Parts: sequence; C-alpha cells; structure tokens
Amino acid sequence: MDPSALAPSAPATVPSPSTTDPRSVHDRARERLLSLQRPDGAWEGEMAWNTVLLSQYVITRHLLGRPLPQSEVEPILRHYTVSRIDRTGWGLHPASTNPSLYCTALAYTALRLLGLGPEHPLCRPARRWLRDQPHGVAAIPSWGKAWLALLGLYDYRAMHPLPPELFLLPRWLPIHPDRLYCHTRTIGQAMAFLYGTRYQGMPGATIEELRTELFERPLRRSDRRRTGLDTAVTRTLALRLAQRALAAYEHHPPPALRRRALLHCRKRVEHEHTVTGRIGLSPVNSLLDILVLHAAGAAPDEVDRSLRAFDYWRWSDPQEGTRYAGARSHSWDTSFAIEALAADRAPCRETVRAVRRGGRFLSGAQVTREIPTPHLTARSPARGGWCFSEGGHRWPVSDCTAEAASALLSCANSQAPADPRFDIAGATAFLLARQNRDGGFATYEKRRGPRFLERLNPAEIFTNCTIDDSYTECTGSAAVALARLRDHGDTAQRQACETALDRARAYLLARQHADGSWPAAWGVNRIYGTLFAVRGLLAAGVPRTHPCFIKAAWWLESIQLPDGGWSEDPTGCSENRYVAGATSQPVSTAWALLTLLELTGGRSRAALAGIDWLCARQLPDGSWQQSTVTGVFFGTAMLDYRLYREYFPLWALGRWLAIQPAGCGPTPRQGT
Repeated sequence: MDPSALAPSAPATVPSPSTTDPRSVHDRARERLLSLQRPDGAWEGEMAWNTVLLSQYVITRHLLGRPLPQSEVEPILRHYTVSRIDRTGWGLHPASTNPSLYCTALAYTALRLLGLGPEHPLCRPARRWLRDQPHGVAAIPSWGKAWLALLGLYDYRAMHPLPPELFLLPRWLPIHPDRLYCHTRTIGQAMAFLYGTRYQGMPGATIEELRTELFERPLRRSDRRRTGLDTAVTRTLALRLAQRALAAYEHHPPPALRRRALLHCRKRVEHEHTVTGRIGLSPVNSLLDILVLHAAGAAPDEVDRSLRAFDYWRWSDPQEGTRYAGARSHSWDTSFAIEALAADRAPCRETVRAVRRGGRFLSGAQVTREIPTPHLTARSPARGGWCFSEGGHRWPVSDCTAEAASALLSCANSQAPADPRFDIAGATAFLLARQNRDGGFATYEKRRGPRFLERLNPAEIFTNCTIDDSYTECTGSAAVALARLRDHGDTAQRQACETALDRARAYLLARQHADGSWPAAWGVNRIYGTLFAVRGLLAAGVPRTHPCFIKAAWWLESIQLPDGGWSEDPTGCSENRYVAGATSQPVSTAWALLTLLELTGGRSRAALAGIDWLCARQLPDGSWQQSTVTGVFFGTAMLDYRLYREYFPLWALGRWLAIQPAGCGPTPRQGT
C-alpha cells in the first residue's frame, strides 16, 4: 500500500509557482554553505541563548578581583543593549516576549559591577521592572539566589540548602548525586562546595548600593519559598520535605564531616576541571569551578589560566557585541552539513573537497583516550564518541556520535575515501553503551537514577533536568548510525547492533502519540521529534507501509500552513504538545519535508508545496530568514541554532532532487 494514498490532501491554498527551479535554489544554498566552512574543515554556528552566562562571567570577574579592561566592557554593553526586551529587561531565551526575573536581576547586577550607575538607561528601567514584580528579587529562582549569595547580596539562610555531605552518601543509594544528569551534578558539586563554605566576595560600595537597589527589606528564611514568574516546576511534597530535612541538618552540621565533604567536592571539581582542559562540561559549571579553585586557595596564575580558558565559550561581533554561548557545536553542525551536501547525487568538485575536509575534521574530533581516574566523578567510558563540540572537553554524546559516524560513512559514499583514523568499532561500542533498558538512548550516559528523582528537581526554571533519560531524537540518530555501522563490525558487534535496533524500534513505536507525532527534548518540537523517529524506524527496518508512518504523514500534512510551509511555536516544548507557529519557517519546513520525502515521495502535493515555499523564500545570498528558535534544553531553555537555517533546507532540497525520476521537470509545480 502507498502511504500517500491515505494521507490528507494539501492545504486548500497552494502558493504560486516559484520563478526559480529547485536545482538553482539548491546550488545557491550549497555555495552559501561551502562559503561558511572553516579552514580546519568544520562548520559551526552560534547556539544563542540569553544573557545569563555573560552576567555570570562579569560577576565571576568581580569575585576574583579581576575587573574587565574598558576595551572589553564596550562590546559587553553592546550585547546587553541589543538583547533587551522593550528597553526594559532581558528574557530567558531568544523567543521571549517578556523579561525574566532571573536574567534581568543578574544582568542589572552585572551592569552595576561594570561601572554603570543606577540611573543609566540600561539600569533604571530594569530596576523599576524588578521592583514591580511580586516579591521582587527575593523570588528569583534558586540558581539566581546562589549567584547573588556569592556576592553577599542574598542571605545563605534564605536559600534552599545544598550541603556538600550529599556527595558522601553511599553510591548505591538511588538519591546519590552521581545518579543525576551530568550537567546537574557537575554544577551541583561546585555549588555544594561554595554553599558549604558560605563563600562570599569582598564587600564594597557597589555591593552595598546593590543591596538596597535590589531589595526593599532584609531577607528572611521564609523567602526561600518565594517563587516568581520564571518558575516552571512546582515544588513537590517530596522536594519540600527533603529541603526541610536538609535545612534542619544545616543548623548543626558536624565540623569534621563538613570538612571531609568539602574536600571531597573540591577533588571532584578539580578532576572535572583538569580532564576537560579547564573548559568544563558547560560554561556554567566552568565558572563555578573557577570560583571553587579561587575559594580553595589555588595560586593566582592557576585561576588566571582557567579564566583565559573560559574564552573558549566566547562569541563577539560588531552587531551583537560580546556574549557567551551555552555550547560549542563543531561536530554537530559539521555532521549535518556533510549530510546535507552528500544528499546531492551529482556533487560538484568543490562539494567533494568540502565533504572530504569535513570528514577529516570529524575523524580528528573523535575521542580516542579514556578519562583518567573516572571513578572520582563517576564518568562513563568516553572513548569512541564525539562531543557536541570539537572534543576539547571530552564529554561525548550519543546523538553527536551517531550523526558524526553517519556523516563519515556518507563521506565514504561521496567519492571521498574513508579516513583511516575513524574508529568504527569504538563508535559502535560507545553507542551501544548508551542504550537504556526501555530501548531508548540517553545522551551522555545511560540512565542511572529512577524517574522519581524528577520530583526532587530543585532548579525551578528547568524541567526534566534531573536524570539522563531516553530521548526520541537520540534513539532515532543512534538507530540510523547502528544500521550502517553493523556492516563494518565483527560478528559480535553485528549481533549487538541487531539487538539494539530491535529494542530501539520497539521504543520508538511506543513513543508515538495518537495524532501521529513524536515528542522531542532537544528541538522544537513535534516536527523535530517526528523527523528523527521516522529516520530511526526506517533504519531499523520498519516498512514504509507501517501504520505509524501513515499516521505520521497524515499529521504532518494536516499541520501544513496554507502557504505551503511549516512552523511550530516553542511554547509547545514546555506544554508537551504541538503548537502551531504564526508564520512558516525554513527549518521547520525542511524538517517536515525530510520526513515526508521518505514517507510519501517527492511528488505528493504537500511535498511539492513545501519545496516551492523554500524556493520562493530563499534570499539572494542563498540563505533563508529564520525568525523563531529551533532548539531547546530542559524543557524551557529555547535556543537559536544559527546554522540550522543553512543546512537543513539544503538537505531537503538535495533529497528532493535525488529522488526525482529521470525526465521529471525541474520545477516542483509541474505534475501536480
């Protein structure tokens, strides 16, 4: 049966035919992407988030007694200026329409520490907005309370407790911190040290002024229960009881046990800082690690070296000024760029060279050495994997590994010989080690903790950040890679891949929603999840006539907008549902097309309308204008992946061209 026979018809309103044929549009997009390749062969676009990291960097410099030179202050002020919402405050993510208490309070604090007065045009509206919020800055989320406490602006007694003794618990306990998601525990071990020492920076005139500017009255212990507009997670009864017990313990912690716990946390922080080359798993825990080193009495030159290493996370340009990204995406972007270029069945010489150079970069980015003394911080084996970045911090991820391995195998099929450095067996073993009991794949590590730990989530502004669970997109990517890697392994690995694919197939089939879509955790949202689920199920051997694909195609065509494109609003990420976007977007359109082209073919009315939309909206430089965010983490943190708009539309066009029958006309409107 042809799945397209049961799919709904295209929207009633079909856009006018594009005056440019898809091959010309594809070639311009290809030239654009080729021009963005870096000298080392990689592609990388900024992963834009918010001003929190920039504010924390400024605060850290102040706490270390290392003020920024004026030449660096101006670009920072530039970014605060261009990223404000309604000339008032700063949002939690690029799609925010209202300021965030967390972001605005830290931004105001950072601006004052940079030397701006309270009546400066950047400060005065922000202070007024903060004062107008229910409970004011006292209701800032827990992470914000911690940063203000480091400055002496928030009373540690008004914080939810985070005693370092938690890291001394027996590791077999289901609540041991080592069972938490790696981002949560690396941040937690540094915060626990700073909390346990009640670390505070030196007081000064600006700090005293900030205390009165931010707070109308002295803080009380009851303020730890205050919540503000950033709150995404309601404190459960289990969490409230746990925090009360920890608060009672904090009245009289045994001094000897506290010293032992602090030493233990410090060793964990030092290990993390060392094995990541001072970069850290993320910029958040990197800054906290630097503060721990400083508070523990590290030599000034050691602290300075770590501070210089933090520039790894820095982005700067005249338009948006200086800011810090939440992650670096070399391997991730390069893998998709290669796949987009490799989709062209008739690549030009420049494409072949670019793919070859990209493949060499990816081969060099594979983690080849294990983490030394991994038991200190409960690290899982890393060899054979790829990081989201170029591999500097040595925290490889399942889907990054899967996409990099798939891209390298595509290189070998695109007139570019396979790089002998590519450790196929190591990549296969790494992926297999990330599959959970339910058949799904986690990110950095196989799930360690029970799901009830999510009920103890203290972050307040983030959801699903307590354990490393199974994810649709990680499972889909892993299935695609394992289906290709199994042909290159020995008998044992081939059998292991077959078993893993069977379990992944069952997981993905069980995750499909009644409307035909799949949820996602790292992209916006149902369209993204559906793309990766369909790719994975096809790789796992599910026939195209399976009912899951018929439902998926029906759903995608039912949400196509009248102009032929697709769009999805990021609010659906936190609401766990599909929310239609206001206007069609190139990235969502490309994701939907890549899915439909595999399910209904390139001549369906919906696919033709989508291809025509991409052709009609291409800019003269070969790119597309994307006006909404495309990524997400922890449910509420929306991200703008700046390079998605470059390679996903190219990939969709290349795939459409590749499946056209011989003699088919050049324009998508022909034959409809």
